[in-house]
Amino acid sequence: MSRLSTLYLFAYNFLQALGWAISLSRILSNLVSTKSFNGAYSSSGQLICLLQTVSFLEVVHGAIGIVPSGVLLPLMQWGGRSHFLLAIVRRIDEVQELPSVFVTFIAWCLIEVIRYPHYALNCVGSSPSLITYLRYTAFIVLYPLGLAGEMWLMYQALSFIKTKNLYADSFAGLPFTYYDFVRVLLLCYPFMWLKLYLHLLEQRKSKLGKQRKKKKN
Repeated sequence: MSRLSTLYLFAYNFLQALGWAISLSRILSNLVSTKSFNGAYSSSGQLICLLQTVSFLEVVHGAIGIVPSGVLLPLMQWGGRSHFLLAIVRRIDEVQELPSVFVTFIAWCLIEVIRYPHYALNCVGSSPSLITYLRYTAFIVLYPLGLAGEMWLMYQALSFIKTKNLYADSFAGLPFTYYDFVRVLLLCYPFMWLKLYLHLLEQRKSKLGKQRKKKKN
């Protein structure tokens, strides 16, 4: 990898780590001050929307080969999160302050304040063993938690989607509505998510196995 690519990737991952850390801090600060789970979006929603939108660059990174992640899995993760966040949560005011947003945002923030520092540190040498271990272990709990939050909110949003006839113009020429699309998506969501989860489990086995070999040597 060229020096320029390394510098760019370090800067990208560092800024993402900083953004997600700020988001997590805002959510927890709001929780402490209000003693309520209902302010996650108002406290950090706009910043998380920005971070999630910018993370499409990770699909580009895989496509042009400056990281070995490929395109499919980053695109699946980006697409699922972006649809949840930008098409549903950001568009429907009534769901923005539900506890399900808090659950999802907390899971996302905790995942990313581990993942991005791990990537950034790898760009300038190697990630400490503790951060590497957390990167390939914390997801075991945090990914299902995030999935539960996303599905919970999408289910809660169904009545508002139907009442508002959301995206009616976009689906006008199709034999189904956006409401129907989200209902089917809810049924398929666990199976699509499972592909990513199994991939991460394989990565965990590989990465932590290499780490244990290094320690023995």
